[in-house]
Amino acid sequence: MPDQTSDRAGVREWAGLAALSLPTILLTLDLTVLHLALPKLSATLEPSSTEMLWIADIYGFAIAGLLIFMGSLGDRIGRKRLLLFGAGAFAAVSVVAAYSQSTEMLIAARAVLGVAGATLMPSTLAIIRNMFHNETQRGYAIAIWMTSFMLGGALGPVVGGVMLNWFWWGSVFLMAVPVMGLLLILGPALLPESRDPSPGRIDLLSVVESIAAMLLLVYGIKETAQSGFSGTSLAVIVAGLLIGAVFVRRQTHLSDPLLDLKLFRRRRFSTAVTVQLLAFFTMGGIQLFVMQYLQLVLEFSPLHAGLWSMPSALVSIVASMSAPALAARTSQAAVITGGFLIGAAGMGLLALTTADSGVGWIVLAFVVFSIGLAPVFSLGAGLVVGTAPPERAGAASAIQETSGEIGLAAGMAVLGSVGMAVYRGRLEDAGPGVLERGVLEPGVLERGVLERGVLEPGVLETAKETLAGAVTAGERLGGTSGAALVDAAQEAFVRGFAVISAISVAVLLAAALAVVLALRGARAQHPEAPEDNARPKNVTT
Repeated sequence: MPDQTSDRAGVREWAGLAALSLPTILLTLDLTVLHLALPKLSATLEPSSTEMLWIADIYGFAIAGLLIFMGSLGDRIGRKRLLLFGAGAFAAVSVVAAYSQSTEMLIAARAVLGVAGATLMPSTLAIIRNMFHNETQRGYAIAIWMTSFMLGGALGPVVGGVMLNWFWWGSVFLMAVPVMGLLLILGPALLPESRDPSPGRIDLLSVVESIAAMLLLVYGIKETAQSGFSGTSLAVIVAGLLIGAVFVRRQTHLSDPLLDLKLFRRRRFSTAVTVQLLAFFTMGGIQLFVMQYLQLVLEFSPLHAGLWSMPSALVSIVASMSAPALAARTSQAAVITGGFLIGAAGMGLLALTTADSGVGWIVLAFVVFSIGLAPVFSLGAGLVVGTAPPERAGAASAIQETSGEIGLAAGMAVLGSVGMAVYRGRLEDAGPGVLERGVLEPGVLERGVLERGVLEPGVLETAKETLAGAVTAGERLGGTSGAALVDAAQEAFVRGFAVISAISVAVLLAAALAVVLALRGARAQHPEAPEDNARPKNVTT
């Protein structure tokens, strides 16, 4: 094994890592607090339901569509330059978003924030790849970087709740100003510049194809998650896949491809990308149902539900930071495989959830799941950037981020659709006793419920579509009929929750088997190819 003592990072590199943690914390925190701010935002700007979806989703769409381009752009013009430019833009546009005077202004600001966010995510990981040349130190650095995302998610409900309690809805966006300002002060002194010494030109058609493919795929998947499968969402997904296929084919014929497909020939790289996608797939589907369970079954407020999610976030931080040491003593394959198995155990506990399980059971199950998946995320990210050549660090980081975005979106769409299909089927099976005879109990007509149109067919159809709709219908109906409707809806929802948890167990077990077959004997200290462990040459200016 080569001696890497001379390549060990010093104080400057670790201080630089602290600076790089700032935007990663902010990105997840910013997304979390927006969800908390939506009620106040709605009361002030009065957006339509469609505009509300665009406010929430346009940020993620922009990031997903531009990740590959931004990763490649950073390799060409310099990752530090791109990072600092994106940080400045993010801070400036956050002020615009905070003081938006109309829905259209806020949607436009959120779109530009997504563009700026796309410059930050691959740049931070690529810079870490070129700051930490020692394999063991890089593992810890990436674990800290991944922990920053988890910390942002844990702090979001608390910080957002406090700010919204004292200030107006736009205040949540202003948190970006001091954070990015500090990065702009520290970054020039602490972060090294790095780029591909022979980048070649950017193929504009490839840029357009990659953006179009990702936007169509993510939009189609999210539409499926929100409204179920339809001809429109399916057509959008197919169009995205077709454009993606054209994009991939084009890359194979370019001397300077936007996406270097040769990276996927490396077994550890392709396995790590797949591992990340599957892990995020299960995370995306389950998180959605856990938060709904806490708020709509256990009747917690959004802030209360967010606080109960903190134990899983905290154990994730500990598990993520422990992963490199465990991998050094055993192997990356062993730790990732063990993580998938522990995650599957947590999912198995979630599959046993009932409407009466209580918050303790949910927290325990999600803590077990998080302990398992945290090492998968940190070691998987390390594998992706560690097995790529230093000059391709930006592109590799973008692929890693893109796999996560697709995994989360697909998890919400596929598992969400399955869960809601089970929910609707079970609620319909509850039969006339709940949805027909139950609502016509004595006294309902006298209370004026029928006159207010509460029991029109559209309202009952809304109850069948979502648990939130059923709870609202039940509250408006009142009495034993309303309670019966809510109880039936909650039982149906929990049944769907159990089904998607069981599916996730199967996915995680299959992922564990794939890792065993693909990464057997791959120890943390032994990269796949000699250049993976070599100090980058001519990439730092």
